[in-house]
Amino acid sequence: MNKQLVCGDIGGTKTILQAAEISNGVVRELFTHRYDNHEFAAFSEILQDFLHRTRNTSRPFSACFAVAGPIVTQQAQLTNLPWQISSSDISTEFSIPSVKLINDFEAAALGIESLSPSDMATLQTGKSLAQSMRVILGAGTGMGVAWLTWLEDRYVAIPTEAGHMDFAPTNALQIELLETLLNKFGHVSVERLLSGSGLTNIFKFLQMSSATTSNLAPIDLEEDSGATITTLAFTHQHPIAIKSINLFVEIYGAYAGNLALTGLTRGGVYIAGGIASKILSILKLGGFIQAFHDKGRFSQLMHKFPVYIITNPEVGLLGARQEAHRLLTSQS
Repeated sequence: MNKQLVCGDIGGTKTILQAAEISNGVVRELFTHRYDNHEFAAFSEILQDFLHRTRNTSRPFSACFAVAGPIVTQQAQLTNLPWQISSSDISTEFSIPSVKLINDFEAAALGIESLSPSDMATLQTGKSLAQSMRVILGAGTGMGVAWLTWLEDRYVAIPTEAGHMDFAPTNALQIELLETLLNKFGHVSVERLLSGSGLTNIFKFLQMSSATTSNLAPIDLEEDSGATITTLAFTHQHPIAIKSINLFVEIYGAYAGNLALTGLTRGGVYIAGGIASKILSILKLGGFIQAFHDKGRFSQLMHKFPVYIITNPEVGLLGARQEAHRLLTSQS
């Protein structure tokens, strides 16, 4: 008997839901739909609409949702949305026997196994060691991080909130940037720099710093204007936008290198998130890897870590589907 599942990737700005069917151990996609989160007061409204759209298919036996925020006792408060989600509430309201919430980067980590070579770009080949630690990180609405550790016969994902660790500047310009943001926020996490709003913070800092020496008209930006800045850089060759992205990439590379050292991730460093694929050409120029390598006495070791850019935007959805499949299998 074929059984159906539902999986989803719930981000800070959008939600993607998918219905799939398991037949002879093979997962087959049935229907996928994207939602803009600002149009809904709660996630349950989105799921209700989705299940209504798939009403001609069988009811799901399992569901797994990747959530952009920490999961505590199967409840989630989204970091960048006023939504509260509970797996037990979803199970009861929608009569789904098995429901699980996982962190969005835990899902992305699980999704790595489902990627093909065409879903990734290689920044550094390194020297991969089988069954070694992996780390996945990515800047988007926020900064997500998860580890993958080998346990028995498979990789197990470990969610983190490492995007909220302190920002560590590596040169005089970054120290000045830190001081400016300390005056504004009091505490400066990595996410204050490595996210859409982080890129905006960098642009505003550089624009302010060059105000007395530049004849460029100042640009007033919303809090999260990462997409606008990339357009200014790539389409209009705006010098401050270009400098902002280069500084962003430099900070990104140094942070990725810190995580690689923390976990000795000889299994690979995977860069995901919505921003990386949009600035892939700049990531390939060398600034990212140069900052990644710049670890003093451990610089030679940094050349041994494989580094990849994930270009498939649905890696989190793939991971959530994999976990929903596992839940379904465990019911048998």
